[in-house]
Amino acid sequence: MSVRRRTLLKVIVLGDSGVGKTSLMNQYPFHFRIFIWDTAGQERFQSLGVAFYRGADCCVLVYDVNVMRSFDSLENWHDEFLKQANPADPKSFPFILLGNKIDVDGGNSRVVSEKKAKEWCAAKGNIPYFETSAKEDYNVDPAFLCIAKAALANEHEQDIYFQSIPDAVPESEQRGGCAC
Repeated sequence: MSVRRRTLLKVIVLGDSGVGKTSLMNQYPFHFRIFIWDTAGQERFQSLGVAFYRGADCCVLVYDVNVMRSFDSLENWHDEFLKQANPADPKSFPFILLGNKIDVDGGNSRVVSEKKAKEWCAAKGNIPYFETSAKEDYNVDPAFLCIAKAALANEHEQDIYFQSIPDAVPESEQRGGCAC
């Protein structure tokens, strides 16, 4: 028997509309095979359901450092993901937090401090945190490398797909008259 591992990682990206989720994904150089699911960030997507979240290896939460409302919504996005995805061990499921748009107005319009974001991450079990600029391609590569590592670590622990696939069906189990 051979064992095949899944080669794609499923990463869910959540956050309010306009925080730069799609722009961040467009900056990612895709050195890894990651299947990234992006939402429009609108309220109606907060209840996408189990099918959207099922099988996720990592969840990336994104907020705009210049919009307090987007930071305040993180709690809801986090909790909704855990509720819908229902991971085996919610406390150890990998989340990554990205504070995006740090380039806007030279940082003068920033309303969410790095300290506040890191405190939120600490309260959630030391979630890794990166400040990024999709526009300037700042800190995007290190963030996605962390995402890939977290997703891979979770994927290896979960190991629910393709646990073992037989190379051939033993003759005693073969059915006569059909190819199945």
